[in-house]
Parts: sequence; C-alpha cells; structure tokens
Amino acid sequence: MNFLSHFYFERFALDAEKVLGALLPDLLKNADKSYSFQIHKYKDQLHFHPKGIALYEGWSRHVAVDKLFHSSDFFYTHTHSLRKQIEYTVQDLPIRASFLAHISLELLLDHLLIKHSILNVNRLYEHLIAIDRSVLTHFLKVLGGVDIERFFDYYDGFIASKYIVQYDDINNISYALFNICRRVWDFKESDRHVAELTNHLINYEVNYLKNYKEIFLVIQDKIE
Repeated sequence: MNFLSHFYFERFALDAEKVLGALLPDLLKNADKSYSFQIHKYKDQLHFHPKGIALYEGWSRHVAVDKLFHSSDFFYTHTHSLRKQIEYTVQDLPIRASFLAHISLELLLDHLLIKHSILNVNRLYEHLIAIDRSVLTHFLKVLGGVDIERFFDYYDGFIASKYIVQYDDINNISYALFNICRRVWDFKESDRHVAELTNHLINYEVNYLKNYKEIFLVIQDKIE
C-alpha cells in the first residue's frame, strides 16, 4: 500500500512516531532503493525509548498491512484486471505492465481516501512534522547503514512538497506513476501515454472500485 493507505490504519494514533513508523519503510526505500532491513532482528535495541517503541510498532504494522494486502483476493483481482487494461498503453515503453498495475491500484486507493474525505491529508503531515528527530536519528543508527543526513534531506523535501495532497485530482496520478517507474526504467513518456493512462484510471475508478473500502475493513479486522 502507499503512504496514505498506511496512514489509514494509524489515523487514530496519538504518537506521531507510530504514524511515521508506518511510513518509514517506504520513506527509506524512496531515499535510497538499496535500503533493506529486517527490523525484527533489532527489536531489543529499538526499544530504547517509548517513541522508539512507537516507531517499531508502526513499522511492524506496515509490514503486516502490506503482507495482508499483497496476499488478498482484492489485490490479485484488481492488479490482474488493471494490467489487462493498461498494457497496450505502455507497450512501447520498457515499463512492466504488472508493476504499473500494482502501483496504479495503490495510488487509486490513496486518491479515493482523499476524494471521499476518509482521511485528512494535512493531519498526516502534521504528524510527520511533530516527530522527535533525536529519537528517529537513534533509531536509524541502530538499523545501521543509513545515510542519516541524506535521509533527512529527503524527508524534509517529502514534507515540504506535500505531493500526496495532489492525489485528490486523478489527473495528477499518471504523472506520479510515470515518475515512480522512472526509478526503475529509463524512458520518456509522451502526452499520449499520460492521457491514455489517465483515461484508464478514471474508467477503473468509476467502474471497478466501488468496493474499495472493503480491503481496508478486511485488513483492519485482521490487524486489531
């Protein structure tokens, strides 16, 4: 799931660090795609402070949520269906259609949470601003191998841009998707690619995602 969908499961959290923990695996990966951590190996060391525990708990819930989401019938059905609809659009690009379908579904879910006012995006950013940076710094040092200065540069840019807010307009999502794909493949999309993908996303939202809340409720029941 993407950032806002992970926030859904922590929307009632009192600790900003728990909210950040639920986003931290993806934030680290975006800062440097080489990062990979098996956080359970550091459990004792990461319980150095109540806020460190909150970070750990948020991260653990992130892992649990992604595991449930990616193994669900909802995920399989919709990524398969989306792939069939979008593969022609990107057939002349190096993008793997299954990858694009995967991230398209995740961003569509974020879009729907904003569109239907299920979440307050600004509240997410308030949490990210409020975190204890000294605790986060120690947490990252325990993980090891993190360029902490580089991460905070990325983190501050992530907060300043507030780009998740733009997901309220489905027309912005195609640009975000192609930007994500450029982290993996070297290409330049045309206006036609953007327009066609946007049309597919609009069609898919209207005709196939009326039941989008179902996956959030199913996962919520399983992680409580």
